Amino acid sequence: MIPDTELIGHFNEKLKFWYIKNHRKLLWRQTTDPYKIWLSEIILQQTRVAQGTPYYEKFLLNYPTVFDLAKADERDVLRLWQGLGYYSRARNMHYTARQVVNEYGGRFPETAAGLSKLKGLGNYTAAAIASFSFGEAVAAIDGNVYRVMSRIFGIQADMLSNQGKKEFALMAAQLVPFDDPATYNQAMIEFGALQCVPVSPACNICPFTDICFAFAHNMQNKLPVKVKKLKVKQRFFNYIVLESSGQLAMKERPSKDIWQGLYDFYMIESTSPTDDPDELQSMDFPARLLQNGILKITSRVYTHLLTHQRLHVKFWWLEISETNTIDLPAELTFYTKEEVESLPKPILIDTFLKEEKYL
Repeated sequence: MIPDTELIGHFNEKLKFWYIKNHRKLLWRQTTDPYKIWLSEIILQQTRVAQGTPYYEKFLLNYPTVFDLAKADERDVLRLWQGLGYYSRARNMHYTARQVVNEYGGRFPETAAGLSKLKGLGNYTAAAIASFSFGEAVAAIDGNVYRVMSRIFGIQADMLSNQGKKEFALMAAQLVPFDDPATYNQAMIEFGALQCVPVSPACNICPFTDICFAFAHNMQNKLPVKVKKLKVKQRFFNYIVLESSGQLAMKERPSKDIWQGLYDFYMIESTSPTDDPDELQSMDFPARLLQNGILKITSRVYTHLLTHQRLHVKFWWLEISETNTIDLPAELTFYTKEEVESLPKPILIDTFLKEEKYL
């Protein structure tokens, strides 16, 4: 459907009325400060509002301005982020804060084009900040907006294809008003989040049933079209938790893999589940550990889901006597309980240590 000027006006008027009546009173909607809006947008990527809100409050408390965040140590930023996952967001956020301070004097660019030059800001985030903070008439298109446009205006192109993205972008550019783009973008996002939801949308109370293509053709569960499927890789992690005098041996995870910059234990990745630690003795260091330590805990298998990966994780906790000398690999260091608590860790590691009453 190609909307004419009259239909666009009708749609925007109803959308704004719905938003005024139904929108949630979220903290970041009470400001036009680009730093606060940027912070909320980064935190809410791949994160539900209920989960993200406490993190937003913690980050503002610890880093009230972009200058404060830029001065922070990356380890502290990652520690505060712990539990949100997708840790590259935190690293990019920290990098961008320094970029804004060092290259822009602490002032965020005021256009979507300028904002998109910052690290970690895609088209949606740049458009959202530009419209919410600076009133630029540019459409912010996230998954919620794709769904609303596809259903109401009958866009049946694959939303992940290049052609589909062009169709959605053209439609979005026609819909966004010049007089109040901030409210329009907030309303589109909120309508998709609360009303036009992925499964069983509330069509019986929808203000757009008179123009909705999906409603007229009973295609609510078929739109938007999303052809590409993610291939999920299965990985098997075997952690050896090494304890000596109450201290744990941990290491910083390297780059080019998940959890970069976070701390975990000595790990052996296998191609299939491992039920017996003796299976790990083919490697020299694990063999020496198992011979010199007392096996204190054999954990259950933890399943941890990431976007493209499913991790199957098992922990073997070995206690090493003070009289035994173990030559640790260079990357491992013993940390006290207080130090372990302060280190940035994957939420899986934190969960395991809390279940074992170490933290």
